[in-house]
Amino acid sequence: MLILACGNPSRGDDALGPTLIERLSALPDAMPEADQAFDLLTDFQLQIEHALDLQGRELVIFVDAALAGPEPFAFGPVVPEPALSITTHALSPGGLLRVYQEAIGGQAPDCRLLAIRGYDFELGAGLSQGAAANLLAALAFLVDWRGRRA
Repeated sequence: MLILACGNPSRGDDALGPTLIERLSALPDAMPEADQAFDLLTDFQLQIEHALDLQGRELVIFVDAALAGPEPFAFGPVVPEPALSITTHALSPGGLLRVYQEAIGGQAPDCRLLAIRGYDFELGAGLSQGAAANLLAALAFLVDWRGRRA
């Protein structure tokens, strides 16, 4: 299993994904014993090469900051995008699943997106107070959710 977080730690609330991974890894008892194979990975953005990180996984949780949407976060399934359109190096989680299907083939793992609501994405800013509160709620949710699935 894999938690794959994206974001730029130098751009305010865009750091929500990497900060969640950092805090999750600092909690020794955050994940049940059955989750010893739970890998944590961060990057600035999803790229085509991340399709390789999905191979052999049962579950992948993408974590990213959200410019809009519900507060404190949204959590739901990721489905492959119907058509692949690459206009930059960055991909959405659904775009990455499409790449997986086309490049690797076979059944993609169960994928979920944890989109944590952010507010301030200015270069050089730290986490806003609202985003910090949303991060705590998302972290508590993720730990509880995984505990119930174990």
